[in-house]
Amino acid sequence: MVVDYCLDSVNIQQIVAMKTFLASLCLLGSLLHTLAQCTSEFHLEGDYLIGGLFDIHHVRDSVYLYRPEAIDCSSQLFILSSYRRFQLMRFSVEEINNSTNLLPNVSLGYDIFDHCSDTQIFPAILKLVSFSGTIQSWGEPHKNLSKVSKVTAVVGPFSSTNTLTIAPLFMPDLIPVVSYGAASSTFTKKLKYPSFLRTVHSNKEIIGVIVEIILHFNWRWVAFLNSDNDFGKDGLELFIKRIENTNICLAYTKGINDNTNTFQMFKQIQAQKIGVIIVFTTKLTAEALIESAIQVNITDKVWIAGDTWSLNKRLPKVKGIKNIGTVIGVSQPVVTIPGFDDFIYDSKSQTHCEKKEQNMFCNQVCNCSSLTPEDILAVDPSFSFSVYSAVYAIAHALHNTLQCGSGRCNGNITVYPYMVLAELKKSNFTLLNRSIKFDENGEPKFGSYSIVFWNHSGDAEEIGFYHFYPQRNFFINGTKIQWYTKGQVPTSICSKECTIGHAKKQNGIHECCFNCIICPSGTYINSSVDPYKCLKCKETEWSEEASTSCSLRVVEYIQFTDSGAIVIMVGAWFLVGLTAAMSVLFAINYNTPIVRSAGGPMCFLILGCLSLCSISVFFQFDKPTTSFCILRFLPFFLFYTVCLACFVVRSFQIVCIFKIAAKFPNLHSWWMKYHGQWLVITVAFLTQALLLLIGYSCAPPKPYNETVWYPDKIILSCDINLTATSSPVVLLLSLCCFCFIFSYMGKDLPKNYNEAKAITFCLLLLIFTWIIFATEYMLYRGKHIQTLNALAVLSSLYSFLLWYFLPKCYIIILQPHKNTQQYFQGLIQNYTKTISQ
Repeated sequence: MVVDYCLDSVNIQQIVAMKTFLASLCLLGSLLHTLAQCTSEFHLEGDYLIGGLFDIHHVRDSVYLYRPEAIDCSSQLFILSSYRRFQLMRFSVEEINNSTNLLPNVSLGYDIFDHCSDTQIFPAILKLVSFSGTIQSWGEPHKNLSKVSKVTAVVGPFSSTNTLTIAPLFMPDLIPVVSYGAASSTFTKKLKYPSFLRTVHSNKEIIGVIVEIILHFNWRWVAFLNSDNDFGKDGLELFIKRIENTNICLAYTKGINDNTNTFQMFKQIQAQKIGVIIVFTTKLTAEALIESAIQVNITDKVWIAGDTWSLNKRLPKVKGIKNIGTVIGVSQPVVTIPGFDDFIYDSKSQTHCEKKEQNMFCNQVCNCSSLTPEDILAVDPSFSFSVYSAVYAIAHALHNTLQCGSGRCNGNITVYPYMVLAELKKSNFTLLNRSIKFDENGEPKFGSYSIVFWNHSGDAEEIGFYHFYPQRNFFINGTKIQWYTKGQVPTSICSKECTIGHAKKQNGIHECCFNCIICPSGTYINSSVDPYKCLKCKETEWSEEASTSCSLRVVEYIQFTDSGAIVIMVGAWFLVGLTAAMSVLFAINYNTPIVRSAGGPMCFLILGCLSLCSISVFFQFDKPTTSFCILRFLPFFLFYTVCLACFVVRSFQIVCIFKIAAKFPNLHSWWMKYHGQWLVITVAFLTQALLLLIGYSCAPPKPYNETVWYPDKIILSCDINLTATSSPVVLLLSLCCFCFIFSYMGKDLPKNYNEAKAITFCLLLLIFTWIIFATEYMLYRGKHIQTLNALAVLSSLYSFLLWYFLPKCYIIILQPHKNTQQYFQGLIQNYTKTISQ
């Protein structure tokens, strides 16, 4: 019994010791397990999951495969700025989970993937759209909506190309895709991308800002270098469309990829003397491009950077960067996010699973444990607020979907992605003093752009802004920019602006390249309306060569009050008075030999017609009208025809009496019997009247403004139709020729019967007068041409009055002894003796 008792005591002590040992061993195992446990940066469990796609690594070289194959992103080029954005999403979710106002008592998780390629990352995408590892066929109706993916929304991707590749996979289930960087304008097509939203403005907006900068500095000759992908091509198309109605010319464009010959490209840019280069590329492409420009010694350029690389931290400090010129950029505004710095320091102090053996899903490994918090916080902060606001927009949409309020949410609601999408579109909340809203196309109704330039210290200094809401507002302070030209704004033009009064003549395909053509007199240039065309002045205006406006012409014509006009009209009235006096004198001495030898009754007809011809003189003056133009020539043509016809028959009669009667007695008899002289005069008068009636009916003279001879004047005159007046003039010339022939034939007749000589002299004066006038008319078309015309008409009338009729008046009054029958008979007898000898 004792022995048994002892044995039992020993066993009890051993059991107690064993339990103590096992308890200690379990505690040590638990401690070791705790020390060995690690957390994943890519995955966080929660009641609701948000997907995340960040290009932490980037595949530089495209690999063409014969079959689908996933890629290990962790072995590719690491992008620190994308890693910073990745951490920002993690911080945003943690901040929301710690909030008591947003999604109270609801935990938000995430499933983030390294999106390093646009064609070899589909396992990650398929995991996001799957439910328990399976994907329901899109062709089948959703009979069981509970089998839809647990992911309520996706943040990302960053690039437009990546988004174009994966977005269609989320659209059928209306899973919201909220991108923080995909700026291509194609995503505004809601029929194709119904569940796509973004917290960054589209390329259309940033291109608009770039154009505003170019216009602000009056640059006209630019190059556009874009990434050879969807993002860059979209930017180029938008830029070309945006500058259509501006003075900006796209001199050169190039899609850049890894195989681009940058040396040849820059050589072409230099050859075209382009001073402004827009670089609309991804960050990595821009870095390679700028470094290449430094290597090939590209200098004195203005570089306009897009928001993907304008806040680059490394390039401004690269050796030789100052030599390339001045860099101006459009950037996302730098927003300080409270608590993010502390989160990075805390996160880096924790242990994260970095090895593939940890059974992580494809592309949820970073291999970046060597990074320090300082490295992460010092990198380019672009698109930080875009990520932050994207996560918060999803959280607020989920908050409204779950009908959260009063410290709790409705757990009985089954959340589907389309419900979150509907609430996302109605987003209206404040985040860091910024109102977060979306329009009907999922575009942000918030945000702005900062305009920066790289100063000599290697920092991106803000010099302006472009605000979108509540209204568009553009401002840039050019005085802060340290231009490579030492203060003066650089120029970039193809051709220098034309001087005043010169029009542009396009040279080549670009409107910016032109030659300058001086506008001739009579034209002007209005550069604000059309700088390429010299516009004609109105008929009432004139301009000198190289004018920008027209001046009114001076209207000139001879008024009745003009001194020259008064003298000529007085001369015309004197002629009328003189013809009247001669008519009276001839009437008194009608039966005398002088009057009978001068033509007898025909003298009165001639004197009357000469008086009627003087009517034309009075209508040569004052402002011409249609009636004035007709009466300027009609009386002279009509009645001067009668005068010439009278002198023709008078010359013929003289020759006939002394020379033709004896040789052709029958002709003389017929002429005397039928009063041939009156028949000829009547026929000439009626013919001229008919010709004038026909000519003036078809093309009557009308007022005409002479504007050709004097560019600064308008000479009021009459437009005479040459076709209509040619026939009357030909008739006058014909009568003049006949008269001259007959009068010349009678040059050797008796002295007192020598009217032929007087007529010949009068005709010579007449011809000489109109030759002088015709010469003057060809050389001079001023207002005094009408005075000369009136003077020619008056001279034509006075030639017959003074040299034919006045000598006869002289004999009648002062030498009456010569005006006797005996005196004339004696002259005739002497002429007969001379002929017979």
